[in-house]
Amino acid sequence: MKRCPLLLSAAFILAAGSAQAEQPANPNADEAKALIKEFATTLQGELQTAMKAGGPTKAIGVCKDRAPAIAADLSARSGWEVGRTSLKVRNQSMNLPDDWEVGVLEDFEDRKAAGESADSMAFAEVVETEGGEQFRFMKAIPTGEVCLACHGSEITAEVAATLDDQYPGDQARGFALGDIRGAFSLSKPL
Repeated sequence: MKRCPLLLSAAFILAAGSAQAEQPANPNADEAKALIKEFATTLQGELQTAMKAGGPTKAIGVCKDRAPAIAADLSARSGWEVGRTSLKVRNQSMNLPDDWEVGVLEDFEDRKAAGESADSMAFAEVVETEGGEQFRFMKAIPTGEVCLACHGSEITAEVAATLDDQYPGDQARGFALGDIRGAFSLSKPL
């Protein structure tokens, strides 16, 4: 993919946070952020309900079944491609990052290593694809306390068995509080 240099610099400003106020609003980035907020809020609500009803093993089903359904619904309603990915994916069949996403996730890791909080990390860019220009946006997903029950280093034997059964090839374990668990990834044609 060929990156668009003019918009690349705008993307770095967008990702920088404090410099964003000096730039005009980007309606594509604003729309992507709103979709991410809806996705995260919906998924978090369903995960909390599942955790209360049956603990982490019940929540695994929500992540496996409902998260893709929420993403598909948002995609169908918005015209965006909405999803999640990670450098350490759990669902090998649905969430493997493409080359662009790998690059952004690696940049997020570098930014975290330099002291930036994962909470505010985002990146936007216009990329040239075979089908034309696409606006792409990623927002880091920090590992929260509740995430550690299924993504941490000390998961229970019951959770480990459920994950092994539901996700062959699972790589999404061993995270610590504040780590970059992955990212929301959105794109749409321009």
